[in-house]
Amino acid sequence: MKIALVPNLTRKEAFDVTAGICKSLSGLGAEIFFSPEYKAEFEFTGARFLPQKEAIAGCDAVIAVGGDGSIIHAAKLAVMEKKPILGVNAGRLAFMAGLEDNELHLLSRLIDGDYTLDKRLMLKTSIKRGDELLSSDYCVNDCLVTNEEKQRMTAIDVALNGTRFNSYLCDGVLVATPTGSTAYSLSAGGPIVDPELESILLTPLCPHSLVDRSLIFRPDAVISVVSGEENSLCISNDGTEPIVIEPGCRVEISRAEFTANFIRIKSDNFIDILYKKLAQRR
Repeated sequence: MKIALVPNLTRKEAFDVTAGICKSLSGLGAEIFFSPEYKAEFEFTGARFLPQKEAIAGCDAVIAVGGDGSIIHAAKLAVMEKKPILGVNAGRLAFMAGLEDNELHLLSRLIDGDYTLDKRLMLKTSIKRGDELLSSDYCVNDCLVTNEEKQRMTAIDVALNGTRFNSYLCDGVLVATPTGSTAYSLSAGGPIVDPELESILLTPLCPHSLVDRSLIFRPDAVISVVSGEENSLCISNDGTEPIVIEPGCRVEISRAEFTANFIRIKSDNFIDILYKKLAQRR
């Protein structure tokens, strides 16, 4: 079996966890791939070093090492090559991790094919001017639309399936997947949604209102956010560098045409993981 490893070495524990994964996989007869940027750190493992896109395209599965942000980044790379991904926690909570750092012995199940796939809904964001598509991107967790001048509240017009339904006076709006419901959306007061319930969440950030609450839409909904003539908005997908939405343009947010496929080795369900992880915050 061929495994591409994508570690986030800015995490303090990530090097040791990645080295442990390499040792386990080598003992199981797996072939390991890294991108060349990791050669200095992991040449001792006997891994092969190929350009990241080539390594992922030629592998059977991707293993990401780090926290949720690291796993999301690697998941987007894996999705584009139609590969499943396993997250190994080297961060804090890591809701999306399939294994903890003390569970590497369970990697034998990956090699034996003894696992299931969690197919997670993703979002596609498209910036448009009229009918012209200016750019598009994808996200696993959420996309954030805020005022370009982030220090002030702004009116953000939102439409559903082409029909305007609200103008939020707020710091921004967050559109999330069920996977992202335990991330920024949770911190913003949004509901926790079981990832098996396919849906799209919209949560206004710090709304200047007594009645504005999170909304949950069916998975085929198209949410549009318009940038007015007087101010520019910006969008960030899964915490990436914000992109400016020029005045007069809009961003359309809809279900992506593919899913992120996360490898589940253990038998714990969503509620088990939720309470176990959130218990660490008590």
